[in-house]
Amino acid sequence: MTTQSPEETATSPKGPPPTGGNQAGRGRRKINLGLDRFSGIYVWVAIIVLFAIWIPDTFMTEGNFRIIAGDQAITAMLAIGLIVPLAAGVFDLSIAGVMGFSVAMVSYQLSKGISAPIAIITTLLCGALIGAVNGFVVVKLNVDSFIATLGMSSILLAGTYWVTDGKQITEGFTDGFLDLGSKPFLGLPLPFFYMIAVAAVMYVILEKTPLGRYLYATGGNRQAARLAGLRVERIMFGALVTSATVAALTGVILAAKLGTAAPDIGPSYLLPAFSAVFLGSTQIRAGRVNVLGTLIAIYLLATGVKGLQLAGAPSYVNDLFNGLALIVAVALAARTARRA
Repeated sequence: MTTQSPEETATSPKGPPPTGGNQAGRGRRKINLGLDRFSGIYVWVAIIVLFAIWIPDTFMTEGNFRIIAGDQAITAMLAIGLIVPLAAGVFDLSIAGVMGFSVAMVSYQLSKGISAPIAIITTLLCGALIGAVNGFVVVKLNVDSFIATLGMSSILLAGTYWVTDGKQITEGFTDGFLDLGSKPFLGLPLPFFYMIAVAAVMYVILEKTPLGRYLYATGGNRQAARLAGLRVERIMFGALVTSATVAALTGVILAAKLGTAAPDIGPSYLLPAFSAVFLGSTQIRAGRVNVLGTLIAIYLLATGVKGLQLAGAPSYVNDLFNGLALIVAVALAARTARRA
């Protein structure tokens, strides 16, 4: 007859498995509603229910939801472009300036009789060039990205006034070009589907490819990424070129949607884009900027603003709402990062 020592008895696999802790853990998992990752969806639903009860005749209409979906496509595309440099740990404060300059560029070319395809391609190349200049200043001249892109945004605003001569451009828009921004498809304007396409491409790149992992690694710890063999400077440069190119594409679509170019059209989109990206970083992939969280944030903010406007709130509610959302979003993002 053999006996087991106390140590063997304690580690023997024949003993009954512990139950209390695991059962408690399973119980906690069962009641987890995902508030840490999906709180924005709950808030979005709550906002819809609130306005559905408050102003059902004007808010709960097909036309209202169609307007929200279409009007926010431009902001959403700009915010998606902004995700790329932020994932790599660099700011791009010039992204709204690139969009406004692109609106002016494509409109100016059309007004001079240049064909729409050539005008679009030229504008996209110009956006990529602006991104390359940003990347050169940040990577090669070692200027902080916040300062470099802030300065570029001022240069682009001056360039927009120069191209438009400080006036609105309303001539030269062909019907084919205008259809790109206003023609409906499945009851929704085409920009909504452009936004879905850009979001899908960016989601796959960031979440499913090595390039996305390299971007997040660079943004998470630049020195560690460099020691791991990543070409950090090249990643940062490419991120700024990508964001500027997406901004140029957004500007082309905005010009097609509006059928006009105003010299001051870009800056008003910067705050909503940043608000959406930072608020989105608290959703889905909490603690890092991501595409799905940004889309949730975009339409959460848009629904709240639209509901307040329909309820008779003053015109400044849009800036007020987005400003407050940005402060709350950054605070929540910082808190999430500390907890992680």
